[in-house]
Amino acid sequence: MEMMASKNPTKTLAVHLLLLLVFFLSLASSQPLHSEPMSTTTQSPPPPQSKIPHAQAGGAARLRRIVLGVLFGSLTGFLLSLAFLYAIRVAILHAKYAPAIVKGPVSFTPQISPKNLHSALPSAQPLAHGPNGKYYKLVLDNDVTVAVKRLEGVAAAASRPEASPSMSNVSKSDMRRLQRQLELLARVRHQNVMGLKAYVREADRLSLAYDFVPGGSLEDVMKRVRSQQVNLNWDARNRIAIGVAKGLRYLHFECSPRILHCNLKPSNVMLDEGFEPRLADCGVSRLIASGSADRELASSLYSAPECYQTSRYTDKSDVYSFGMILGVLLSGRDPTDQFFSGETGRGGLARWLRHMQQSGDAKDALDSSILGEEGEEDEMVMAVRVAIICLSDLPADRPSSDELVAMLTQLHSL
Repeated sequence: MEMMASKNPTKTLAVHLLLLLVFFLSLASSQPLHSEPMSTTTQSPPPPQSKIPHAQAGGAARLRRIVLGVLFGSLTGFLLSLAFLYAIRVAILHAKYAPAIVKGPVSFTPQISPKNLHSALPSAQPLAHGPNGKYYKLVLDNDVTVAVKRLEGVAAAASRPEASPSMSNVSKSDMRRLQRQLELLARVRHQNVMGLKAYVREADRLSLAYDFVPGGSLEDVMKRVRSQQVNLNWDARNRIAIGVAKGLRYLHFECSPRILHCNLKPSNVMLDEGFEPRLADCGVSRLIASGSADRELASSLYSAPECYQTSRYTDKSDVYSFGMILGVLLSGRDPTDQFFSGETGRGGLARWLRHMQQSGDAKDALDSSILGEEGEEDEMVMAVRVAIICLSDLPADRPSSDELVAMLTQLHSL
C-alpha cells in the first residue's frame, strides 16, 4: 500500500478525504442533532443550571455541521479541479498526437508505387466525364492498370460549400477530415464494392485510383442494350440487382463507421466480364464542394426526395437510388428519356412504375427483350413491387439494404 501511495499521492489524498467524509457522516448520524421531544405530562420547569448541557449539545451539533460542510466543499472542489486538469491533459494529448496531414501521393497497396502513380498521371487516357469528375485509364510501369478519377474543387466532406475550389485554401481540419474519409474508403473489402487503392493530392485537384474494371459501367451496358448491341437477359439483370444490394448492405451494416454511397446510379455501378457489379464512388460526393446546379440536376433523377428537399441523406436514401436502378433494369428505360417528360410518363420513372402497378399493368412496364418464360415474368412482376417499395416517398416506408438482399434472394429462389 505504501508503494501505491508513493506512486500516486493525488489519488491517495482523494481517498483519505473521502474516508474522512464518510467518518464524519457516520458520526453525525449516530448522535442526534436535536433534543428529545417534550412529554405531554406537565413537569416542573428544570432548574436554571440544566440549560447548560443543552446549549453545549446545540453548539456541538452546529460545529459538526460546519466541519462537514467545509470538508464536503473542499472535497468537491478538489475533485472538480482534478476533472478540469484531466480535460486539459486530454486536449493537449489530442493536439499533440493528431494525425499529420500527408502530402503528395499515398498508396494503400504494394502493387502501386506512389511515385510511379504520380509521374504516370499525365499519360492517363480519358474514359468518361461525369458531373463529379473525369475518369481515366492508367497503365503503370509494372503493367498494373488502374482507373483514376480526378476531382476538381474538393472541400472536405462538402462542409464548406462556399470554399474556393483550390485544395490549398482548405483548412487543416478539413484536410484531416478528408484524409480520414479516404483512409476509411481504402479499408473497404467486398467483392461488390470498389476499394480505394491510392490517391494523389495536388494543389487544384484530387486523383483517386481504383481497380480497373474492363466491363464498363451499367449505364454503358444499358445504352448498348437499348441499341440492341448487347443482350442482357433477366438472370443477368437480377444478378446485377442482388450484387448492388449486397454492396449496399456491406457499406451500411458491416463498415464501421457506416458508409453512405450518396451518389448511387448506373454510371457508378461497374460490371466485370460476368456482369458482376461493383459499386464505385462510394462516399466520394461528400469530398466535393457542393453548389453546382448542373451536378444537382444530374443526380436528382436518382436521388431520394428528402435529399433535395431537406439535404438530409441516410441509408434509406441509398435504397431509393437502388429502386431507381432496379426500375431501369426491369423496364430498360432511361429516366432521362422523353417518355417520362409528358403525360404518359406521369412525372418520372418512379411515378410511372407506381401507376402501372396500381392499374394492374405491371407486366407492360417490363422490357420486352426480357419477356419469355411465364415463371420469369411472374418473378419480374414481383421485382417491380420491390422497386416500388424502395421508391416510397417516406424513408421509413423503404426497406433496409439488409432486408433488400433477403427479398431479392428469396424472390429469385421461388
